[in-house]
Amino acid sequence: MTLPTKVIDRLFDRLALSYGSEFKNKWSNVDANTIKSHWAHELSTFEDNLKAIGWALEHLPDNCPNLMQFKTLCKQAPKPDYKHLESPKAPLDLVDSEILKMVKTLVEPQKDKDYKAWARSLKKRDEAGEVLSPHQIWSYKTALELLPKHK
Repeated sequence: MTLPTKVIDRLFDRLALSYGSEFKNKWSNVDANTIKSHWAHELSTFEDNLKAIGWALEHLPDNCPNLMQFKTLCKQAPKPDYKHLESPKAPLDLVDSEILKMVKTLVEPQKDKDYKAWARSLKKRDEAGEVLSPHQIWSYKTALELLPKHK
């Protein structure tokens, strides 16, 4: 990404007005479009924060900066202050009913739910010849009470 041409043109106009011939002579032996393109690319990190470029233009040093000096100046700009939106407020009765549903799901066993389906699935895979880890075999056998009981 690069900065829009109009931003770079405005930047160069401001620098030329601020530094006069010092700025113009600095780039006199290089094609203006090449210089602008390079600046646009290097300053693209400020694409979402053009205020940093504006801040740098308001805090220019006495001598005409090169690109890296100007970029450093932009980095010194204060960070934007974003306003945080408040979270939307849900009606308390709705919140209470949703919490109650969650608690019931966690506390009350669900009818017709096979809580050992995972173990039966592993047993079926083992019996079909699939290679399972020793821990998987021990786990399903323990859950399905297939291991010999210790006395």
